Amino acid sequence: MKKVGNILSDNIYLELRNITKTFPGVKALDNVSFDLRKGEVHALCGENGAGKSTLIHVLGGVYAPNAGQIIINGEEVKFESPLYAARCGVAVVYQELSLVSNLSVAENIFANRQPIGKLGMINRKKLYADTKEALKLFGLENDIDPSVRVGDLSVANQQVIEILKSMTNNPKILVFDEPTSSLTSVEKDELFTNIKKLKGMGISCIYISHHLNEIFEIADRVTVLRDGKHVTTQNVKDVDEDKLITYMVGREISNIYGRREADEKIGDVYFEVKNLSLKGKFKDISFSLRRGEILGISGLVGAGRTEMGMSIFGVMPPDSGEVWLEGKKQKLSSPFDAIENKIAYLTEDRKVQGLFLNMSVRDNYIAPDTFKYAKNGLRFINNKDADNAAEEAVQKLKIATPSIMQKVNNLSGGNQQKVLLSMWMGINPKVLIVDEPTRGVDVGAKNDIYRLLRNMAKQGIGIIVISSDLMEVLGISDRILVMKEGQIVGEVNCDEATEEKVVSMAAGVGTAL
Repeated sequence: MKKVGNILSDNIYLELRNITKTFPGVKALDNVSFDLRKGEVHALCGENGAGKSTLIHVLGGVYAPNAGQIIINGEEVKFESPLYAARCGVAVVYQELSLVSNLSVAENIFANRQPIGKLGMINRKKLYADTKEALKLFGLENDIDPSVRVGDLSVANQQVIEILKSMTNNPKILVFDEPTSSLTSVEKDELFTNIKKLKGMGISCIYISHHLNEIFEIADRVTVLRDGKHVTTQNVKDVDEDKLITYMVGREISNIYGRREADEKIGDVYFEVKNLSLKGKFKDISFSLRRGEILGISGLVGAGRTEMGMSIFGVMPPDSGEVWLEGKKQKLSSPFDAIENKIAYLTEDRKVQGLFLNMSVRDNYIAPDTFKYAKNGLRFINNKDADNAAEEAVQKLKIATPSIMQKVNNLSGGNQQKVLLSMWMGINPKVLIVDEPTRGVDVGAKNDIYRLLRNMAKQGIGIIVISSDLMEVLGISDRILVMKEGQIVGEVNCDEATEEKVVSMAAGVGTAL
């Protein structure tokens, strides 16, 4: 370490000075500076591709910068690896989980730090006791068994374990990268309570989130990056959401969700779900959908919303019940049946279930219906037709890619989500189910996705939006259904819907059936 002078006059504990990081053909960070005060929560904002993840990877020791300095507590440091960064007190909770599903909760939280007994064996009794203490931070000591496999937990609880894994390492700087993406509102509140506790202990936090309301709830300052450059650093109390969005996207967005035009009418009922049930997942689900309607499905994590959507699409065939489209009863035995009948389902996890990451934009676009591009009815793809269709989709959806032959894995999260949406638009669906359509994407990409959904509804396509983002459901939907414990417990029209009303129904406090 090298002393670089007194930078602590403003209680600054961490300083990144003029950080530059380049990859072949791309300057991901261009002379970016950032500082973090002791006991501060500093939010980091920007669209996908703005440089946030690269900056965090530099701080976490994953990437070495091409130029610039990292200074901690007045000493210049060079992180040669994530392990060295951790030894310097930097812990990063990445958005992508790094848990080992076959190991227990305790083994994941204290990986490589398990207590050892006299004979060199792991002291299981102490390991489980320490894990119980860690779980108390989220009030889960009685709900999660330290010995249970992480792979058997819900995604939300896996996210909690990922966070505890870092929090129990006694960091001085804790970085949260989209930590609430899979948390319920209750778990989010618990997380924020613990972040405030960390502040009181003098621990500094960097908080990255696409949910701007969270930034105003938890952060002291906010820094905005755009195109790899530092745009501004502001006290949170001195900016509002509209101003922050303008800094992020470089243009003003007056209404991110858009609105239904006055002369745009919703059609008649043409799609119905009747008494749909799947044991252990959901029960007696019945609802209708009108042409051009956007129907929101809200509820807490575990309410059965995703399972219902997957059942309609044929991934998880129901035990009983019926689905009717345009007066015809539909088979629910497989996704192939759903696609044949123009029912599409955009999965909540684009990387695991939705996209072929190592394949090109073009090949992903044609994947749901390759027969459409078969040459003269044979098994060979007509490349010209496929290329033209993919090019048209890229232009229509404003997918930022150097080529339709670019691997999807190399695109930003927002552009990956647009590719996923384009896949299902390509089959010309009559019903489109979108599950968490904007999870992990920036505000600019969200605006584009909402615009695309509204345009599809304008064409008479009925859209079902399943989302954990309550503001998204309220902003995009014409009508909202609320699910709790596998059943629909409430229905409310958009002009009557409020956060309080929907949350109370989801929690079982009130209904509006």
